[in-house]
Amino acid sequence: MIHKEIKLRPGFGLHAKSAAEFIQRASNYKSSIWVEKDEKKANAKSLLGLLALGLAADTSLRIIADGEDEERAVAELGEFMLMNL
Repeated sequence: MIHKEIKLRPGFGLHAKSAAEFIQRASNYKSSIWVEKDEKKANAKSLLGLLALGLAADTSLRIIADGEDEERAVAELGEFMLMNL
């Protein structure tokens, strides 16, 4: 299991459209993937779970993956969040 800490840029956040794209990307991996904010954790392949986290601009979060492609999943999903959110 590995994880990566991310801080969303000011003025950006996770909204329905960007969450749908994130989920589509996360669903390409065999690993189990979660997004964690504070004490809340959501399945990265669940729209309702991600939106319930309230990932607003300037929020710190953690992407966690466990499985055969965990390193690639965390690296690529982290990069997506940094570049698009």
